[in-house]
Amino acid sequence: MPLSPFDFQQARVKQVLFKSRLRSVLYGVREAEPTLFSYTDNALGQWIQHSLRPELGHLPAVQELERTVQQMLRTGQELAARYQRGQIEEARTGLDQINTFADQIEAQLVSLEAGVG
Repeated sequence: MPLSPFDFQQARVKQVLFKSRLRSVLYGVREAEPTLFSYTDNALGQWIQHSLRPELGHLPAVQELERTVQQMLRTGQELAARYQRGQIEEARTGLDQINTFADQIEAQLVSLEAGVG
């Protein structure tokens, strides 16, 4: 089944959800779950694997998106580790990096969506 604009909107929601959960970790609202940073368990990673790859996996842009998401997840994990070590301000400042990755992911999703439509 071809991807629709709704599918790409789902990916954007998953991206926002990750950022929200990470922010909650860095502000002490919740504990960091290991699945939050696992590409195979992360909601956006799962969307890429199960929705995007079957349709567009042959495109280099999909592999680039995967790399960006994995970098974002690794960075998020590093920020959570800093927070746990008591480097709270450094961890929170690192949210700027997460926002940069989110902007890159958004641009990649827009590009992929335009190629589908």
